[in-house]
Amino acid sequence: MVPNPGFKILQAERRGVYVIKFVGEIRLNLCSTLDRVIERMQADDHFVTVIVDLTETTVVDSTTLGLIAKIGLFAREQDRILPTIISVNADVTRLIMTMGLDDLFVIVSKAAVHASDLLEIPILQASEDEVREKVLAAHLTLMEINDANKETFRDLVAALECDQAENDNRWATLGRHGS
Repeated sequence: MVPNPGFKILQAERRGVYVIKFVGEIRLNLCSTLDRVIERMQADDHFVTVIVDLTETTVVDSTTLGLIAKIGLFAREQDRILPTIISVNADVTRLIMTMGLDDLFVIVSKAAVHASDLLEIPILQASEDEVREKVLAAHLTLMEINDANKETFRDLVAALECDQAENDNRWATLGRHGS
């Protein structure tokens, strides 16, 4: 495995309690990796809650925040213990609060886990279509949280949906001519 000096995702799980730690600049290039982690949590019958540690996160984008929101919505639907976000960076915390994640998570400013207790998650390679799909889904999730997010991401989601429809039409046309 080749190390990624600018970013990484670490995780641990014990008795249904997950810890996900983001290190460095966390952007949409990690969305497939994070979505896979979320799918594993959702498939875990023993899921209790999750702690998202952003204490070493320097940048987090809206796609990542949408995927984090997906975790919070899942925990809410399961009537589980309210998940937690740990953030010590004022800019990151402000962004979390602006997106309304404080409605889905307890927000704290002190780390409860040492990075040495976590395992690094291998970064998945994803196609442009897969990334576009994850970006769209993440922003739709953010839009579910509150009206401000609906307004903020309306145009982006419309553009992504249009791009996805064009791509689907292109593949359908190729399929008709290629068979």
